[in-house]
Amino acid sequence: MTNSRDYTGFLESKIEVAPVSGFEVSPGELSPVLKPHQRDAVIWACRGGRRGLFESFGLGKTVQELEWCRLVTQKQGGKALIVLPLGVRQEFRHDAQTLLNMDPPEYVRTMDEAMRADGSILLTNYERVRDGDIDPQGFTAACLDEASVLRSFGSKTYQTFLDKFKGVPYKLVCTATPSPNRYKELIHYAGFLEVMDTGQALTRFFQRDSTKANNLTLYPHREEDFWRWVSTWALFISMPSDMGYNDDGYALPPLRVQKHLLRDGFDELPSEKDGQVKFLRDAAVSLSDAAQEKNHSIAARVQKAKEIVDSDPDAHFILWHDLEAERKAIKKAMPNAVDIYGSMDYDERERRVMDFSYGKTRLFATKKSLSGSGCNFQRYCHRAIFVGIDYEFNDFIQAIHRIYRFLQTEEVIIDIIYTEAEEQILNVLLEKWKQHDHLQEKMRQILKKYGLSGAQSSSMKRTMGVKQVKTEGVNFWAVNDDCVLYTRQMAENSVDLIHTSIPFSNHYEYTPSYNDFGHNESTERFFEQMDFLSPELLRVLKPGRVFACHVKDRVLFGNVTGTGMPTIEPFHALCIEHYMRHGFQYFGMITVVTDVVRENNQTYRLGWTEQCKDGSKMGVGCPEYILLFRKLPTDTAKAYADVPVRKTKDEYTRAQWQLDAHGYWRSSGNRLVSKDELLSMPIDRLQAVYRRLSRDTVYDYAEHVRLAKELDRDGRLPATFMVVAPGSWTDEVWDDINRMRTLNTTQSRRRQEMHVCPLQLDIVERIINRYSNPGELVYDPFGGLGTVPVTAIRMGRRGGMCELNPDYYRDAIGYLQEADFKQDMPTLFDFVGGDQ
Repeated sequence: MTNSRDYTGFLESKIEVAPVSGFEVSPGELSPVLKPHQRDAVIWACRGGRRGLFESFGLGKTVQELEWCRLVTQKQGGKALIVLPLGVRQEFRHDAQTLLNMDPPEYVRTMDEAMRADGSILLTNYERVRDGDIDPQGFTAACLDEASVLRSFGSKTYQTFLDKFKGVPYKLVCTATPSPNRYKELIHYAGFLEVMDTGQALTRFFQRDSTKANNLTLYPHREEDFWRWVSTWALFISMPSDMGYNDDGYALPPLRVQKHLLRDGFDELPSEKDGQVKFLRDAAVSLSDAAQEKNHSIAARVQKAKEIVDSDPDAHFILWHDLEAERKAIKKAMPNAVDIYGSMDYDERERRVMDFSYGKTRLFATKKSLSGSGCNFQRYCHRAIFVGIDYEFNDFIQAIHRIYRFLQTEEVIIDIIYTEAEEQILNVLLEKWKQHDHLQEKMRQILKKYGLSGAQSSSMKRTMGVKQVKTEGVNFWAVNDDCVLYTRQMAENSVDLIHTSIPFSNHYEYTPSYNDFGHNESTERFFEQMDFLSPELLRVLKPGRVFACHVKDRVLFGNVTGTGMPTIEPFHALCIEHYMRHGFQYFGMITVVTDVVRENNQTYRLGWTEQCKDGSKMGVGCPEYILLFRKLPTDTAKAYADVPVRKTKDEYTRAQWQLDAHGYWRSSGNRLVSKDELLSMPIDRLQAVYRRLSRDTVYDYAEHVRLAKELDRDGRLPATFMVVAPGSWTDEVWDDINRMRTLNTTQSRRRQEMHVCPLQLDIVERIINRYSNPGELVYDPFGGLGTVPVTAIRMGRRGGMCELNPDYYRDAIGYLQEADFKQDMPTLFDFVGGDQ
C-alpha cells in the first residue's frame, strides 16, 4: 500500500513553475528611434521574459518586436525567431533596415536554413512551424506577430504551438485585437506564455455551464483579481497617453463609413429544397445562404465598386474581397487593378504589396486573409472598399486598420457594399465594432489602474493540501478534504455502498489545487492518482458489497489529436481495467441513454451535414455508464455478502421483480399507440409516448425512419432534442433518466454556483434501492453538491461524503442539513404511542 509520502511526492510532481528568464535593460541600451511608449514597453517585456503586447494599430509593435529580439540575443546569446502571417515579412525587413539600422532579418523555410543563417533574428510563417520542421526549441527567444491565431483553444495551431514552444526561455505575443469579453482568448495567451496553465486559470476565475460545452462566465466577485492577474503579464495600450506620454502624431483623422445597399433583383431568386421560390433572400440564415448570396451578387457589387473608384480618380483604393470569382470580376471591370492571390509566387506577391504600400499602384485587389494583418497601407491610401462582407469581425476590423493607423493624414473613407439580404450581417459587424471600441476603452483603464508592474502573481499559485473540515448530523457526515487522505483515515469494512461519479480524467478541474484529480496532464496521470484512492475504497467497503461508479467516455476532437475526426477515449473500459487491477470484482454495467441531438448541439461532432458528406467518419452518441464492482465476501461458496441486501417477498413480489428486471412499467388499461396518434401528438408528449411504444413492440427500423420522416416533413422533428429515440427493453440500459433532476436545479433557484457534472437523482435512487438496506452507510468520495448522501438520507439510509472544493462543500452541507432535518422531524404518529 502506498504511503502519504508517496502521495505528496505525486502531487508535487504536478507543479509546473515557469522559469524566470527576464533581465533588466537601461533606456540607454535601446535604439534612440523608439518612441517613449515603445521604449518602456520593450524594457517591461525584457524584464518579464514572457509577456504579451496588446497595442492598438499603428503604435509600432513591429519595431518593438525587433528591438526585443535584438536585446534578448545580445544579452542571452542564441537566435530569435519571429513567427508571422504570410504577407507581412516585408514590413519587418523594411522597419529593421530603415528605422533601426539593422540588417534585414532573413526569412527561413526549414530548420536547416535557420541553423545556417548568419543573422541572430529570423523570420518564418505559422505554417512552417505548425506543419513544417521549424523547431522553436532551437531558439533563445520566440515572438508571435499577430498572435490572435492562438485565440481558439481547440485549433491545430494552438495545440501544436503550446507543446512546441514549451520551455523556450523568452516569449513574446503581439496582437492589436484581443477582446476583453473573450476571456478564454487571454487565457490561451497565458497558457502559451507559461504564465499559468489554462486549466488553472479556468478553474480560478470562471464558472462553467454544465448544460453547454465551453460556456464560461467570469465570477463577478473575481473580476478584480482576474484583471490584476492579466496586468502582470499583458500590456494594453490604445494611445501613448495611456503610459503618460504625449499623443502628438497619434491622433487619427476622421473616419467615415459609407454604406451602399444593393436592392434585390439583380438575379433570379433562389429556390428552396422542395422547389418553392423564395420571395426574399436572407443571407443571415446560414453560411450556405450567405455564400449563395455572394455568388448571385458578384456582378452588381463589382459594378458598384467601379462606380466608387471612378468617382475619386486621384485616390488610391484597396478592394477587399473574399472569393476568387470576385477577384476575377474586379480584374475584368478594372483592368488597372493590381491583384494578388494565394497560389501566386510569394516574391511577386511581396513586390506587389510593397508597390501599393509606397504609392506605385493606385488600385489593389486583395483578400483579408492575405493582406488583412500586419500590412501598412496608410502612407498613400485613405480609401478602402469592402466588395463583400461576412461575419468575421476580427478580419473586418484588421482590414480597416491597414489604412486607419499612425501616419495617416487624410480622412479615411470606408465603403461597404452589401445586398438587401446581407443587411443583418452588416448590422452584426457594426454592432461588434461599437463593442470593440467600448472594450478598447476598458483595456485602457487596466493599464491606468495597475500600471506596468501590476500585482504580484505569487498569490495566483495553486495550493496543495487542505485544512480538513468535518460536519456531522444525525444521518450524515461530510468532510472537506482530499478524498485520498480522508479515506485512509476511515475504518476498514465500514461502508455498505460506495456510489460516486468520478472525475472524467483531465476533462474538468474543480478546484485550483494540485490535489484535484481533474488537474492531471493526461488520462495516464489521472489513473496514477487514482492508484492512491482505489485500494482505500476497497479497504473501507464491507465484504460482498457494491461499488457503483458513474462514468462516461470522452470525446477527443480531431483538431486536438491531429486525426481530423472526432474519436472516443473508452474511459469506461479503462476504469474497468483499473478497478479490477485493484481487487474489485466487475459484475455488470448499466447504460444510461443520452439524447444524441442535445449532445451534438454541445459538441458538433455528429452533425447531419457531415454525415451526408461522409458517413464513414460519423460515430454515435456517448451514453453514460454505471460500472458495478463488488468486494468479494468472506465466504465465496455462494458469494453472499457478509451483510446481504435483503428484501422480503411480501414487500418485493415476484411481479415487481419481473417488471424491474425487464426495465419498464405498464399501467392497467394501457394500449399501444397508433402511428396516426403519434403524428398528431404534441411534441412535448411525443418523446415519452414513443419510448413506451418502442419498448412494447417488435422494432422495425424502416418503420421508425418513416415515422421520423413524416414528423420532419410536418416540422415536428426538433433540432434541439430527440423525440423518437428507441426505447429500452432491458435493465442493462436505462432510457428514462430525467437529466434535469439534479441538485443543480435547486442551485439555480438559489442563484448559487452550478456543479460542472451533476449526477442525476434518478440514477442515485435506483442504485441505493438495489444495493443497500435501510439504515446503512452510503459513501461518495467525490461528493460534489451532496447528491449521493442527500438521496441516501431521503431513502432512510445514512450518507457520507468527501469533497475538495470548499464552495461545493458549503452548499452540500446546506442540502444535507435540510434533508437530515426533514428525515428526523417528528410527526403526529410519533406522539401516539402504544401506552395510550
